[in-house]
Amino acid sequence: MNEAIFFDTLRQGLWIATITSVPILTAALLAGVGVGLFQALTSVQEMTLTFVPKLLAIVAVFWMSMSFMTRTLVDFFQNHIIPIIVGG
Repeated sequence: MNEAIFFDTLRQGLWIATITSVPILTAALLAGVGVGLFQALTSVQEMTLTFVPKLLAIVAVFWMSMSFMTRTLVDFFQNHIIPIIVGG
């Protein structure tokens, strides 16, 4: 394997990691902003209030986007990683 194939595969792997993490990170961001806004408006400064809604939002979005993430990773491995391993 030459350097071009290695770096191209690495670049594609990082892009796949970015694409699969976007839904979860977006849910955590929106839940954090919503809870932060609620805390600022009501002056409630409870630490568990920020953790539980974020966790619930992350779990819900992960459950909904699990098929997309699995399909994306399987396609990446079948189309890019396995041919490199079999080809040499």
